[in-house]
Amino acid sequence: MERKRSPVFVMGCHRSGTNLLYDMLLSAGGFAVYRGYLPIHKTLIPRFGSPDKLSNRKKILETWLRSKGFRRSGLAAERLSTKVLQECRTGGDFIRIVMDEIAREQNVLRWAVYDPDTALNLPAIKAEIPQALFVQIVRDGRDIALSLRKMGGFRPFPWFRRSGGLLGTALYWEWMVRKARSHGRRIPADYCEVSYENLVTEPRATLRGLGEFLDHDLDYDTIYATALGRLQQTNSSFVGDAEAAHRNPVNRWRERLSRNEVAMLEAVIGGSLKEYGYDLTTSEEERRTNLWTRWPRYVYPKFLDTKLWLKVNTPLGKLTNLAALELGNAVRPGY
Repeated sequence: MERKRSPVFVMGCHRSGTNLLYDMLLSAGGFAVYRGYLPIHKTLIPRFGSPDKLSNRKKILETWLRSKGFRRSGLAAERLSTKVLQECRTGGDFIRIVMDEIAREQNVLRWAVYDPDTALNLPAIKAEIPQALFVQIVRDGRDIALSLRKMGGFRPFPWFRRSGGLLGTALYWEWMVRKARSHGRRIPADYCEVSYENLVTEPRATLRGLGEFLDHDLDYDTIYATALGRLQQTNSSFVGDAEAAHRNPVNRWRERLSRNEVAMLEAVIGGSLKEYGYDLTTSEEERRTNLWTRWPRYVYPKFLDTKLWLKVNTPLGKLTNLAALELGNAVRPGY
């Protein structure tokens, strides 16, 4: 397959701008337009088992046909069911079959999907769809922690409550970004990173570089003239502050976090911030006053790794919650 037809996977920690980047790709033209959810590796396979077994395949298909993702696809259940049951043996096959059908219906030659959790499943997807290209968007972890705190943050352990969710969220950001980068290093020709800050402050140059990687014309003027999805309306977590989010979506943490909160975050994820090109703003002495963060820094990533491993490799995966699929009434699969 020519690179200009290779499928594209957009990923990044939640609130990093994955929606924004994805809608930029769709607005450029040449990609199938789809805003559904295809959590085959994250949800359906852990819950029902590998699709290489027909009984599992039927359960996966029957469940996804009830999902909001299917309802948004615009596909005919009977034709899709036939192809899935005949051709699908892996999670990658499932994504390919669905997206190829959507592209066929829209008469385009290429498709892209986005899901933050692609970072966790990249090796499997690459093995199952060898021609796939991966783009990670990276945003300042301090802005991520601030944004996700407004939405509840990550507080799996009691000591995270002390930070109001900032600590757990920052460590989750670091874990996700490092996972993607670690996997990406193994496929350097097919993986790239885009800075969120560069995307919103220097969009022409950033899109030009990404377009070269994807072998796709990402013309700035075309993108903003078309303006699909999030380009028309912000998905800012700061309700009532949409105009400010459009004007200045970068470095909001500088105004909204206290000096002590910034010092805590930089004590926890300062190494990663510097690695990704972000400057620290607090002194070493200020960061040293947050020694209580040392234990979570070591414990939480191991907890996340263990949780992921158990979900993928043990029967605990059968407990995977299906709520994110937004299931509706049953659709007759047609087999």
